[in-house]
Amino acid sequence: MFVHLRRLATTGAAYTASSVLSKLIAVVLLPIYTAYLTPDDYGAAEVMIASLVAASIIVRFGVIEAILRFYYLTDEHPEAVVKTGFASLFWTTTAAALLALPFAEPLSELLLDGRSDAGLMRLTILGLWQLTLWEYALTLMRLDERARAYFVFTIAAVLVTIPITLALVVATDLGASAILLGSFGTGTLFLIGRLWVERRRLGFTVDGGLLRRMVRFGLPTMPAELTLYSLSFIDRIIIVRVIGGKEGLAAAGLYAIAVKFANGMQVLVRGFHLAWPPLAYSITDDDEARGAYSLIVTWFVAICTFAVVGLWLLAPWLVRLLTDDQYFAAHEAVGPLAAGTALYALYLVLVVILGRTGRTELSFPATLVAVVVNIGLNLLLVPDHGIIGAGVALLASYAVVVVLMHQIVRRLFFVPYEWARLALAVGWGALLIAVGEVVLPQEGAAGLAGVLALVAAYPAGLLLTGFLTDEERERLGALFANARAGARGDERLDTIDQAQRDSDRGGV
Repeated sequence: MFVHLRRLATTGAAYTASSVLSKLIAVVLLPIYTAYLTPDDYGAAEVMIASLVAASIIVRFGVIEAILRFYYLTDEHPEAVVKTGFASLFWTTTAAALLALPFAEPLSELLLDGRSDAGLMRLTILGLWQLTLWEYALTLMRLDERARAYFVFTIAAVLVTIPITLALVVATDLGASAILLGSFGTGTLFLIGRLWVERRRLGFTVDGGLLRRMVRFGLPTMPAELTLYSLSFIDRIIIVRVIGGKEGLAAAGLYAIAVKFANGMQVLVRGFHLAWPPLAYSITDDDEARGAYSLIVTWFVAICTFAVVGLWLLAPWLVRLLTDDQYFAAHEAVGPLAAGTALYALYLVLVVILGRTGRTELSFPATLVAVVVNIGLNLLLVPDHGIIGAGVALLASYAVVVVLMHQIVRRLFFVPYEWARLALAVGWGALLIAVGEVVLPQEGAAGLAGVLALVAAYPAGLLLTGFLTDEERERLGALFANARAGARGDERLDTIDQAQRDSDRGGV
C-alpha cells in the first residue's frame, strides 16, 4: 500500500510545487495590488473570475472528468479518448464564447449589481475559452504522469504572467481589467504553445459513439461540480447583494483577500486533486484500492489539518504583513475558509471513488443539499457577521457534502477508513486552534511566539500520542537513514515495498 502513497506523494509534490510558487508570488504581490486597486475593483475582478470558472464547468459537460476515467479503461483506446475529448471541448467552448460576446454589457450588470463594464466582461469571456482548454492541456500531462513537464510549463507561465499583470495594474488605470488581461492574455499564448506541442494527439472531429459514452459518464458530474463550486461563488454574490453598493463590493474584496490567504490550503488540495484520479483509477484490484485509499486519506487529513492550524492561527500576522491596512479585517475569515478547503479535498476523494463504480449521478443530491445549506446560512449570517458569516457558511456546507457523500459511497464501494487515527488528527488540530483563539493575543511578539509554538505542537503531538503505526515508524527511520546513507536508504525502502507487496498478495 505504501507504494501507492509514495507514487501519489511524488506526482502530487510536483503539482504542488508549481502551485506553491504561483500562490507565493501572488501573496507577495498583494501589497502592490491592494495599494493600486480599490476593494470594489478587486471585488469586481474576483466576481468575474468566479463566474467564468462556473461557466467553464458547464461548457465542459464533464468531458475532462470522463477523460480521466476512460483513459484507463481496458476496452477503450487512450488515443481516441484524448482526441475526442479535445475536439468536443474546443467546439463547445468556442461556441459558448461567441454566443456570450454580444451580451457582454448586460452580463456585467447582472454580475456586478448594476455596474456596467463590457470590457471587463469581454475579458472574462476570453478567459472562459482559455481556462477550459488550459485544464485540458494540463490533464494530458496528468494522464502521462509527466510531473516535471507539468512543473516547468506552469512555472514558466507564472513567471511571465505575474510581471505583465503587475505592470498593467501599476502603469495603467484599467482597474479590475488589468488583472484579467494580464492573466488570460499571457495564458492564451502559453496555451497555444502547449497545444502545438501536443498537436499529433489532437483533432477537430469526434468519435460519436465514444463521446456519447464519455458524456454519459461525465455529464452527471457537471451539476454536482457546478453546485459544489457555487459554494465559493454564491457567497460573493450574496455579500455584494445583501450589503449593497460600494460597501458590498468592498466586502467582496475583503473576502477575496481572505480567500487568497486560505489558498495556502488550496495549494495542497490542488496538488492532490491533480495526482489523485490517475492513481486511484489505475489501481485495478478492488481490495488493493480499498487499502490504498484508506491509508492515503489518513495521511492527507493529517497534513491538511496541520496546514489549517497554521493558516488559522497565523492569519492576523500574515494579512497585516502582506496587505494594506484597509484590508486587515480579511484575516477573520481565513481560518474557516482554510478548514472548508480541507473538507473539499475529502469530497474529491469520495467523488473519485464514486467514479470507480460508474454511478457519477449520485453526487448531485449531496452537492445540491450543500448549496441549499450554504444559501440559507449566508442569508442568515452575512447581514450581521459579514465575511466571517460567509466563511462559516462555507465551512458548514462542505461538512454537509462530505457527510452525505460518505453515506452514498460506502454503500457502493466500502473503504475501511482508520477512524481512530482520523479523529486524533482532526481533534488535536481543533484543540490547538481553540487554545490559540481564546488564550493568545493577535498581535505582538509574545502572541506570535505563542502561535508558532502551537503550530509546532501539532506534529509533535501526533508523534507523542501514537498516531504512527509501527510500520510507519520503521519507514520514517528508513527515510532518515536514506538522508544519511544515500543509495543504501533507497534499497531499504525498496525492500520494505517488496515485502509489503508480497504481504498484500498473500492476504488476497
